[in-house]
Amino acid sequence: MTLQPPMMVRGADHSARAMRLMIRDLARGRQGVAGSEDLKVRPLETPGPGVRVGDGSALIHGARPWQGAYTQSNIGDTVVDVPPTGPVARTDLLVLRIEDPEFEGDRDPQRQNIGYFHLIQNIGSQDTTALREMTAIPLARITIPRNTATITAEMITDLRRLANPRTERTLRTVHPTTTEKVPGKHGQWAAWPKEAAWDLDVPAWATTATIVVTLSGLRAEAGSVYAELRTRLGERAAKPTVVDDDGTTTRRSSVTLADTLAVPPAYRGTRQHLAVEINQIDKYGDGDLTVAKGTTVTLDVAFTEGPA
Repeated sequence: MTLQPPMMVRGADHSARAMRLMIRDLARGRQGVAGSEDLKVRPLETPGPGVRVGDGSALIHGARPWQGAYTQSNIGDTVVDVPPTGPVARTDLLVLRIEDPEFEGDRDPQRQNIGYFHLIQNIGSQDTTALREMTAIPLARITIPRNTATITAEMITDLRRLANPRTERTLRTVHPTTTEKVPGKHGQWAAWPKEAAWDLDVPAWATTATIVVTLSGLRAEAGSVYAELRTRLGERAAKPTVVDDDGTTTRRSSVTLADTLAVPPAYRGTRQHLAVEINQIDKYGDGDLTVAKGTTVTLDVAFTEGPA
C-alpha cells in the first residue's frame, strides 16, 4: 500500500478507507460504546422471545490490517429476536457487527445494512473467540435455560465496554492544628476528624467513585484502641478499615481507607458531601485516638465512567 494523501487537501474527495483510518487514529485504536448507557441490552417491555438494544453509538475497530474503524449509531430501541431453546440450555452472544464487503461478506451497502445487531447462537458460556475474525463488539451474553422462549433480565449479562471512558481525579490534603478526640458516644458511627470532610462535584457521566483517604500521624494514648474507620459519600458508606492497637504509651500510626462505590444516577451532576467516619469500640480498648498537630489527612478520589 502506498502513502495515503493527507486529509483536508482535496476538498471532500477522500476515500472511505481514509475516513476509517482517521477514526481509528482519533479513537487511538480503542473500540466500544460511546456512553455509559449506549446500546444497553434489556428484555422486551413485555418479556418475550427477544431483547431490545437501546439507543446510542459505538466505535468498532476493523478486524483486518489497515481496515480502520467504523462508527455506528442506533436511534431508539431495536428488537432482536432470540429463538427459544429446546431440551438443552443455550448461550448466545449478541454483538454489533460491521460486514464491509471490501473486507468480509457480500452485503451490498446500496441495498443492505452493513452494520447490524447479530446473534451468535450456541457458544460456550465464556467464549468470545467467534469475534476474533469478525469486525464486531460484544454487547451482551444471553444464557437461556432449556425449554424457554421468554428472555428475562436475569438471563442477560452486560458485556459492553466504553471506547474512551472518562476519569476525573481530585487530590486534597488537610493538616489538623488542634487536638481532636473521637466525638460522641463510642460504639456508634460519628464524623471524625472534622477537617476530613469535603463537598465534591460529581461529574454527570460518573458511574463509580474510587476513594482513598490516608490519615498519617494518628495519635493513640492512654491505653489500647480498637476502632473502625470508613468514608461516606452522600448516603453511601464504604467498607470499614480497622485500627487495632494494644499499646499503652503515646504512639503514632497511619491508616488507609479505600473502596470503590457505585455512583447512583441521582448523584450524577450534583454536589455530594464526602466525610470520614469512625466507630470506636471500648469493648476492646479504652484508650484515646486523636488527630493533632503533625497529623496529615490526604484524599484521593477518582470518578470513572463505565457501562451503566
